[in-house]
Amino acid sequence: MLTKIYAENPSERELSRVVAVLEHDGVIVCPTDSVYAFACSIRSARAIERLRRMLGKSETRFSALFPDIARVAEYCRVDNAVFRVLKRNLPGPFTFILTPLSQVPDKALARRRTLGVRIPDHAVARAVAEALGAPLLVASVHDDCETEYTTDPELIAERYGDRIDLVIDGGPGNSVPTTVVDLTQDEPLVLREGRGELA
Repeated sequence: MLTKIYAENPSERELSRVVAVLEHDGVIVCPTDSVYAFACSIRSARAIERLRRMLGKSETRFSALFPDIARVAEYCRVDNAVFRVLKRNLPGPFTFILTPLSQVPDKALARRRTLGVRIPDHAVARAVAEALGAPLLVASVHDDCETEYTTDPELIAERYGDRIDLVIDGGPGNSVPTTVVDLTQDEPLVLREGRGELA
């Protein structure tokens, strides 16, 4: 199922439809400011398991997508130094590695002691997380050979439609992933160069 949601003025009706899918253990594909992402509710153990099976990796590293920094602080340790880095760079095409708090379900972490955090510069992604009232657990849609299957929502729906519940068409995606930055040490450490330039 493909649904169009516009970044300029996200439809409350369509957002409610997406939230209903997520609240019933659904797996969706959502636009971000980098590549499109598979997503489910961080509160749905069944959906997380579905996503792990679909991606074929028992140790898939998920990130959590939040609508704003205040919500990040509910799930991860955010001291003053971390807050300043987040404030300067978000929303934007970054994944920041943080230390999770007990509110993050064990199923989401899969025995890991860190959590990637995203606040994309894409109004639709943030609106979905806001409407859900919980972070989205996300993993990038990627194809090493055919990038159109990571940037075109119609082709993504064609390829994955039998394994997911809904694809949000938020316009053309980007083929360059996020910049990944570890904020669990004394100084920020760039682990992967991507779209974002750290400020």
